[in-house]
Amino acid sequence: MKLTECWIEHPVRHIDRTFTYYYDGDITPGVRVSVNFAHRNVIGFVESVTETQETLEEAEKRLGISLKPVLSVLDDAPLITPELHDLAMWMRENTLSTAISCFQCMLPGKIKPGGKITQAVLERRVRILDNEVSLTPKQLSCYREIAELGEASYTEMRKKYPSVLAKLIEKGAVEVFSVEKEAVMPAGHEEDEKTLTPQQQKAVDEVRNSDDPVFLIKGVTGSGKTEVYLNLARRALEEGRQVLILVPEIALTPQMIERVSKRFSNALAIYHSGLNPQEKYEQYKLVYSNKARVIVGTRSAVFLPFRNLGLIVMDEEHDTSYKQENQPAYHCRDVAIWRGKYHHCPVVLGSATPSLESYARAVRKVYHLILMDERINMTLPEISVVDIRKAMQEGQSYILSDELAGELKNCLDRRQQAILLLNRRGYHSVIRCRSCQTALKCPHCDIAMSWHRDERLLKCHTCGTVMRVPKACPECGSTAGFTAFGFGTQKLETELQEKFPAAKVLRMDADTTGRKNAHEKILKAFGNGEADILLGTQMIAKGLDYPNVTLVGIINGDEGIARTDFRSCELSFDLLMQASGRSGRSEYPGKVILQVFDPGHYAVQCAAQQDYDTFFVQEMRYRHAGMYPPYTYLIALTVSSDTQDKADKDAYVIRQALNGSYKTIGVLTLLKINDRCRSRVLLKGQDLEEMRRDVRAFLDSPEGSRIKDLRIDVNPLVLD
Repeated sequence: MKLTECWIEHPVRHIDRTFTYYYDGDITPGVRVSVNFAHRNVIGFVESVTETQETLEEAEKRLGISLKPVLSVLDDAPLITPELHDLAMWMRENTLSTAISCFQCMLPGKIKPGGKITQAVLERRVRILDNEVSLTPKQLSCYREIAELGEASYTEMRKKYPSVLAKLIEKGAVEVFSVEKEAVMPAGHEEDEKTLTPQQQKAVDEVRNSDDPVFLIKGVTGSGKTEVYLNLARRALEEGRQVLILVPEIALTPQMIERVSKRFSNALAIYHSGLNPQEKYEQYKLVYSNKARVIVGTRSAVFLPFRNLGLIVMDEEHDTSYKQENQPAYHCRDVAIWRGKYHHCPVVLGSATPSLESYARAVRKVYHLILMDERINMTLPEISVVDIRKAMQEGQSYILSDELAGELKNCLDRRQQAILLLNRRGYHSVIRCRSCQTALKCPHCDIAMSWHRDERLLKCHTCGTVMRVPKACPECGSTAGFTAFGFGTQKLETELQEKFPAAKVLRMDADTTGRKNAHEKILKAFGNGEADILLGTQMIAKGLDYPNVTLVGIINGDEGIARTDFRSCELSFDLLMQASGRSGRSEYPGKVILQVFDPGHYAVQCAAQQDYDTFFVQEMRYRHAGMYPPYTYLIALTVSSDTQDKADKDAYVIRQALNGSYKTIGVLTLLKINDRCRSRVLLKGQDLEEMRRDVRAFLDSPEGSRIKDLRIDVNPLVLD
């Protein structure tokens, strides 16, 4: 008999331990099992196995518990490698999460421990048998083709030999069998490496000739960072090792995939949120079996079961998409660095606007800093700042200033392309009652709903609630109607179509990219010249490279600065710098128009001058004065409840329990989201281990165990 320790998904947070079951067959750590827990069958994850000569009664007496059996073993081999097991345990401690949540985030949905058991998708295949049979010439041709392949797809062979294949099966020359469906590796001609510029070669040499574990490439937009990544990837493959290239958003994967596939088509796997569960599982297996050697993916790809990593690249490392919002609230950069250390391979972080934390580490030589301060075409775009308040006083449009409209006309006349960025979806941003001026809010969130004219619906961009405009104001009951304020990408699209009726416009936001492969289709169409103007939200602000784009317009570019979050200036500066970098990346000179309300703000001025270093110095002064990261660490503890009173009371319990050398800030009442009232307590200090230790002790205490819905975010990127 074997005694197994299993992690079980459990709604009570403080039950973060293994449970013992017995099993009489073969079982190994790392496999999923079906077990009964709290009178229901669930999937567990085997942590360890101990063989015992005891009888079941003897084992129960020794342990002092009643043992249940493992109902079934779901995997032939462990799903998680020993490395990923150790990584999960490290994440558990560092993110103050449960072990099972760490295992769950590592696996594709189809095979997560916990939840429903899903059947693998099977594929019918054919292979020859050794039986001696008489065959016609056509049957012999089909038989030989299958023999040469070893085995073949039943569907493909039936298409090619519709009646012949059936006869071969009937005669016993060929048999049909089923196997678990596998991803098809892309095939194609691999292009040769490009000749590197002296600056690119220097960057490659620094990574290749240094034993430093982490490199930060601070390269201006258009400096050729991607070619450096590909060159380093080639060297890793030549050494027989695997390569992971991370991008922050699915919108960036099509272009990166295209670049990588042209260089390494026969060894490529793709992993991102746009894949369905079966596709994710197939890509996971390609990596697990070591068939895929180069992987391009978004945040979750950092958990794929690599065997021998030789390089990890994290492009646009500053992007907030690399931070997981749900538990465990990990940062992809931290996981990448852990895995790089495990595999003794370099981790290359790249950005034109590195996060303040990363650049501060590079300045202190914790990371190896590599500068790439020249564009490939040696020319940065010309940037103009438009004071939209002044323009409106002069009677200009509050959407497209005269200067931006004029530059758009010139761009279209030259048959070149433009990108317009407005980081707000919908047609109007707010709908207000004519009588009381109250904004129509989402019934489930404390957030104003946005008007989407195409569908004639109000939408909540936080929880996704959709509703029609009510006949009467929910606040005052007036039937006088509603007035629209502000504007979003739909309104901008309408304005463009009115001003430039001959121009072809593509819109890229959450409304137009909901369908599978929508990002890829929109970007491919724009890249093929099927549209003159690409407009969208922040998903078009970074990473895109189109040689015919000579104009970028950023509307309401400083809107984010008004937010109360301590990173608001950094995030706004990043957006302005990154979006500006999409213009003039080829032989044509580029132009950028920044429409802002506060042209004198240092974030706007530094972005206009493409001056990261000055912004870094200024922003670090502000961070130091307020003792914000990177000078301190933060832990945000957010309680959710059905009522605000209950959320506040639970948060107050946390506030009273946590006292140390750090500051305990709060209780702060947050906006309601999805019918859940929220309150937050924030820890701020310079000893992160002390803060973690105290939070862990509280979670294990009777007071902590009574709080049911608690989200913990160690070093949050955004305090919403």
